[in-house]
Amino acid sequence: MLSVASAALLLFFVMDPLGNVPLFMAALKNVAHERQRIVILRELVIALAVLLGFLFGGPRLLELLHVSGTALTVAGGVVLLLIALRMVFPSGDHSLGEEVAAGEPFVVPLAIPYIAGPSAMATVLLLTSREPDRWPAWLLALVLAWAATGIVLFFAPTLGRVLGSRGLLAVERLMGMLLVVVAVEMVMSGLRAYLRT
Repeated sequence: MLSVASAALLLFFVMDPLGNVPLFMAALKNVAHERQRIVILRELVIALAVLLGFLFGGPRLLELLHVSGTALTVAGGVVLLLIALRMVFPSGDHSLGEEVAAGEPFVVPLAIPYIAGPSAMATVLLLTSREPDRWPAWLLALVLAWAATGIVLFFAPTLGRVLGSRGLLAVERLMGMLLVVVAVEMVMSGLRAYLRT
């Protein structure tokens, strides 16, 4: 059974705020300095709304699609593994990097997919579908992870200067390694559950 702290840490790693710092800085380069933090706050709220939609509406969606819990566990583990491998072995350009037109970015790419990306959505869906009765715990974990992500991203320009590109890359790779272990455990857990049925 996953604790609130463990779930919050997992979601924080999946949201990968430190890995997103250079992406946020690049996406906001055409935005006036005094508007940058307002835009970041707005995008954080939008991302939270999307993830809350998956938290409360996800199980019903899975019922409509007739997706079993074991299939979701394995699929979630595979998606998480792919994201983690991209964090550990980054390509020349970021896998989720997108060109931002002149002006303020809205929803895409900051809220989706940088914060509320496929892996974050899948993780929230996985948590709530496996133990739907524990939704208050998952809600708390999501809010904690979102708040921690928000703090990191709110100070993205400062962090970018302090840690530098090499420091950010090193932290992202460490988070990726931890996510690889979690992803493999999810896949094994799903396969064990399937073999028992």
